Amino acid sequence: MTALPPPNTATDVVQRWNYPKSNIPKLAACFWSFIVMGANDAAYGALIHYIEQFYGLTYLIVSLIFLSPFVGYTVSAFMNNYIHFSVGQRGVAFIAAGCHLVAYLVIALHPPYPVLVIAFMVAGYGNGLADAAWNAFVGNMAQANEILGVLHGFYGLGAVLSPLIATSMITKADTPWYAFYYLMIGFAGLEIASSVAGFWTATAAEYKASLSQNAESSSSSLREALLKKPSARVTWLCAIFLLGYVGIEVALGGWIVVFMIQVRHSEKFASGMTATGFWLGITIGRVILGFVTPRIGEKLAISLYLPAVMALELLFWLVPQFIVSAVAVSLQGFFLGPLFPAAIVAMSKLLPRHLHVGAIGFAAALGSSGAAVLPFAVGAIAQSKGVQVLQPIILALLGAILLVWLGLPKFDKKKE
Repeated sequence: MTALPPPNTATDVVQRWNYPKSNIPKLAACFWSFIVMGANDAAYGALIHYIEQFYGLTYLIVSLIFLSPFVGYTVSAFMNNYIHFSVGQRGVAFIAAGCHLVAYLVIALHPPYPVLVIAFMVAGYGNGLADAAWNAFVGNMAQANEILGVLHGFYGLGAVLSPLIATSMITKADTPWYAFYYLMIGFAGLEIASSVAGFWTATAAEYKASLSQNAESSSSSLREALLKKPSARVTWLCAIFLLGYVGIEVALGGWIVVFMIQVRHSEKFASGMTATGFWLGITIGRVILGFVTPRIGEKLAISLYLPAVMALELLFWLVPQFIVSAVAVSLQGFFLGPLFPAAIVAMSKLLPRHLHVGAIGFAAALGSSGAAVLPFAVGAIAQSKGVQVLQPIILALLGAILLVWLGLPKFDKKKE
């Protein structure tokens, strides 16, 4: 007669979006936080021209606005694990939303330019903390792909609305560029209220209790994620994948308008709408394909989505017609949309739970560096070779991240 297994082999019940009930306000707070993050990130491109004029800056100096959030993200990558262990998710909620509120209050006062750059760093730090924490929180739930798809869909919604609102305020209502941050102050105020209320019971003690016994300290778990096999392979491959993905997303979203005006010779308004179409494609793709991806498995799904994006990129590049280019770039957004959530799900399946916050935070931070570095690389090459270099560069990057994705170990379709 075989003995029953000892009780400590029992596994925890996987949380759902509505179980326990306290997850409902937490998830709602995460959704709002991602709207704020999307609005924050997409506003830079819409406002940079007006900031350049307001302060009388050169292109090189004003470009620090793109690089400064990366500093905040990088600092958060090495601190978010420590903050989880010290003050729990409640502390993360307060610090991340508080950084947004402080940054927007400073920006709204249009201080001297160096202070403005520091304020954008603080906003980037808040983004980095929230990005890592809420991705890890949702990534551990049942049906993580679907919920992450919706979560990142809200980021896309913020990214679609923010440039439209900012541009309308400046061009139609004749307000100064910094007036947009009056609105962002209200958004951040609502974020701090909803996040702290939603995660009020999520203390450091609760966080430590929820982890496996391996979680001895925040520093050792981050070190394990980055340096110890087999976890390091997963962490670094997903981080490099996200670096390439975010770089592609921001380079396409940021340079598509210039490309359409200069290479396709289209009108400025129509060219601007192609960027909106791209971000809408990403938003819709994250929500719809979020339900398709888990049914065929993340590994296979992304291995199919990326060649589809590459085929659309070739169509975009080789057929010199405005309508074809506009449709192709929107469909590219649609198939690119689920890549970020899928990488988070891959990490949550392949890594032990006590490494999730540190590893996901590191990967998200490295991804954000792609948003700063790769669009700059495109711009630098375009300066001498022309903006048409955007297409072959994007195609090469898509091929590179496909190879990185194929290098991940096999993992199950479903997380039990």
